[in-house]
Order: sequence, then C-alpha cells, then structure tokens
Amino acid sequence: MNLQEYPDAEFMAMGLADAISAQLNIALRQRDRALLVVPGGTTPAAVFDTLCGARLEWNRVDILPSDERWRPQAHIRSNAGMIARHLICERAAGATLLPLYVEDLSPEEAAPRLADDLAPRLPIDVALLGMGADMHTASLFPNAPGLKDALAHDAPLVLPVRIESEPEPRVTLAAHVLKNAMHLHIVITGDAKRDALERAKGKDALIAPVAALLDDATVHWAP
Repeated sequence: MNLQEYPDAEFMAMGLADAISAQLNIALRQRDRALLVVPGGTTPAAVFDTLCGARLEWNRVDILPSDERWRPQAHIRSNAGMIARHLICERAAGATLLPLYVEDLSPEEAAPRLADDLAPRLPIDVALLGMGADMHTASLFPNAPGLKDALAHDAPLVLPVRIESEPEPRVTLAAHVLKNAMHLHIVITGDAKRDALERAKGKDALIAPVAALLDDATVHWAP
C-alpha cells in the first residue's frame, strides 16, 4: 500500500484529479477507449468537481460505478446519478456513463447481463474507491451474505448484494475486478477512516473487505 497524505481535502481533490487524468491520458495512448471506475459519496464528489475540467479526450472514456444501489439514475440514492451530476459535465460531458442498473429486473437477474457488458472492456484502466469506517469498499461489506463469493478470484464480475439494514439491494463489482485495475486509488478523509485503514491492514478480508485491495492500492488521505 502506498499512502499519500494531504493538508486538506481541497489539496487532495486537486492532486487526485491530476493523477487520474494523467493515468487516463496514458491509457488513451495505448487503447481506443479507457475505463474509469468510480464510487458514489460526498468525498469522491469533490474529486469529480475538479476532474471534470481535465483536458483529455473524454469522448473515449467510459465511466462505470464501482457499485450501485438498485435505484434508477434519477433517484437521489443512485450512484450513477451523483456521478452524472458531478463528473459527466464541463470538459467531461462527452464521457460515456455505463450504469450498473437495469430497469424492470432484479439485481440477481441483471448481474449476468451487466457482467457480459463489462467483460470486453476489462481491465479497468483507473479505479477510484472509497472506504467506510466499517472497512467496507464498493458494496463489499464486512461479514455480509455472499461476501466470501465476492472475494473469490473467480467470482462473477458483477454480484448482487442484499444487506438487511439497507433500504434497497445493490450490485457490486467483484474484488478481483477492482484489484486488477491498472491503477487503483482509495480516497478517505478524517481521523475515523484513517483509524479504520490502520485496523484493516493485515485483517481477514471477510472482516475488513478493503484489506483485499490494499496491497495494490494508493490510499489518499486528508484530515
């Protein structure tokens, strides 16, 4: 794990946006299209507000949520909706958003179709993830039903997730899909998440799912 610390969240957003845009530019020199995977949440939104102004060929960039609540894009809890508002705008308006949601299907019915759509686009060029204070990342939650399957090296690319405490089901990219990204970033803010990061190191991924990714990740932290 490579840890990068910043004096505040604004500096982090600028530094991370610069790193992601540079890595996407490199990918676009090597491939016809680049795949950027990003999370929902307020901390990534600040990064998106800067990244959307980057100078690159956004019309050749596909943007995919790392996970999704099973809601249509217009819903306030949709990750795709947040990504569209904060990232698919300004210079990045020409990027293609690939939703992880299929209307009129359940997550279980839609996951194989979403996986089939994703497979020819892999590997991910740049992945940006968040992490919760409970050490979850994407929709890989500690001790959740199906987590062991999602952490397997041969897991389906996209998996349904049902958590009793959550108001809706979800889908998530499997851990190996995220781990195999050419560039993997995790963004966190505050002392609570920094403490959670320290706790996650060396833990079983069934208890701390983010631990499955830390060896391959650059973690960006600001107070």
